[in-house]
Amino acid sequence: MSSFMRAMLIVLCALWILPELAHAKHARTTRHYKFNIKMQNVTRLCQTKSIVTVNGQFPGPRIIAREGDRVVIKVVNHVKYNISIHWHGIRQLRSGWADGPAYITQCPILPGQSYVYNFTIIGQRGTLWWHAHISWLRSTLHGSVVILPKKHVPYPFPHPFKEVPIVLGEWWKADTEAVINQAIKTGLAPNNSDAHTINGLPGPLNNCSAKDSFKLKVQPGKTYLLRIINAALNDEMFFSIANHTLHVVEADAVYVKPFRTNIVLITPGQTTNVLLKTKSITPNAKFIIASRPYATGPASFDNTTAIGFLEYKKHPHSNTKPNKNKNSLKLFKPTLPKFNDTVFAMNFNKRFRSLANSRFPAKLPKTVDKHFFFTVGLGISQCSKNQACQGPNNTRVAAAINNVSFVMPNTALLQAHFFNKSKGVFTTDFPSNPPFKFNYTGTPPKNIMVTSGTKVVVLPYNTKVELVLQDTSIIGAESHPLHLHGFNFFIVGQGNGNFDPKKDPSKFNLVDPPERNTAGVPSGGWVALRFLADNPGVWFMHCHLEVHTSWGLKMAWVVQDGKGRNQKLPPPPSDLPKC
Repeated sequence: MSSFMRAMLIVLCALWILPELAHAKHARTTRHYKFNIKMQNVTRLCQTKSIVTVNGQFPGPRIIAREGDRVVIKVVNHVKYNISIHWHGIRQLRSGWADGPAYITQCPILPGQSYVYNFTIIGQRGTLWWHAHISWLRSTLHGSVVILPKKHVPYPFPHPFKEVPIVLGEWWKADTEAVINQAIKTGLAPNNSDAHTINGLPGPLNNCSAKDSFKLKVQPGKTYLLRIINAALNDEMFFSIANHTLHVVEADAVYVKPFRTNIVLITPGQTTNVLLKTKSITPNAKFIIASRPYATGPASFDNTTAIGFLEYKKHPHSNTKPNKNKNSLKLFKPTLPKFNDTVFAMNFNKRFRSLANSRFPAKLPKTVDKHFFFTVGLGISQCSKNQACQGPNNTRVAAAINNVSFVMPNTALLQAHFFNKSKGVFTTDFPSNPPFKFNYTGTPPKNIMVTSGTKVVVLPYNTKVELVLQDTSIIGAESHPLHLHGFNFFIVGQGNGNFDPKKDPSKFNLVDPPERNTAGVPSGGWVALRFLADNPGVWFMHCHLEVHTSWGLKMAWVVQDGKGRNQKLPPPPSDLPKC
């Protein structure tokens, strides 16, 4: 074949292949958002206060994308506070610079500065959310993330008539930054919130709030998908709609085997998708939507109930006359469990199962390379001589994992790791087991002082990890919702009392365990997780009760690069904020 013919063949092949490559390249959509962080006056509970918002909205704007899409969000800080935003539950595969926790994967965005979060949604679809990840700013700085399946890919459940976000939250009359700063100063527990909210509205049980009630208006004989998010700072929440059954179909953006319930329990950080099938004929009634705390700890808590209303619209083809007098409609109220119903909590959480089928397999590690046993709970720490803490002998309340209360660094851990400048920033000696054994859920030891430090665990790429999280009764047994950044994990077991390493593993579910990013460590109990460390970077793990995070119930995992090109963390973007 002549050189001319060869050249023509190459050109023709290129003309044939290039459009295919172009199509493949442009098959994924890039979705752009701009988040202007600004103050906004909002009135709740008879008073107006200025809160930190995105684009003046509370709750913040919804992000919508499809599985496989690239998402680019420019965050511009117009307020006096340092800001960072976390995209809760997004795997951030090889994009750890966009994960968001301040001083872990990035330095915060300073006032007047901006940062572009750039990531691709790989292998995920469902409901997640975003929130501030610095101090207590997430109390008002949060919103939903809706990841739709790829085009023409159906849900593995009946397609809903309508989809509705349900964001559960808390409201303080006071400035939440002042609340936590005062608590840190005194060493005591912070003041509780004044109300709970549904989509930012507390409902008529609160003063001046009759008009500030969420209303879900539905048509009869339809199926609605409720995307429930617990964005509360410090409270796990029960959620129920009077006289209606909820079908749970997804948790933390992973489909689950559907099950029916009248009540959903959801911890801060978790998301739960439920199908609500409305009654076939418009009833002469309206139905209360209620949300109130599940609280197990020794401290006081906000025991208020957020109220909304499910209201039926007249069916367009119905012959029945609409009831114009709304006050004459019968009002149904749901029955919620007692605030400390640990039996309900355990039974409810055990109902979650992965689909574990050919379309949606449960890819859990069947073998384990490294075992970890972490105690999680409270304790006390010594305050410095120039600090007037109000605990006994100038001590403060603290929280710890394996008796280590995490100290936030002054520079981001990910930068220190990536540029091999960890000296003076963090150490790699986080303990794999508690420093000493005791009856974890029984009588606590006499010495309940915690140690402190910026310690991490280092994992080689692709390590198969099994982690048992054990609650302790120090100061008081309490449920702890633990969130792991950068990964989903499989909950292979959970139980009451102390974990028994000889007997309990034989009961682990290795067939269809639920896959989540946030798991409640049962009050006075334990939970066992497995995950594959296939995402290089530095990944935060912490209690999603913000008060416990503030007290030090947090740590980080450093996952090393693998050998392959696609197993390494790329360099940081040029606009990464500086400390």
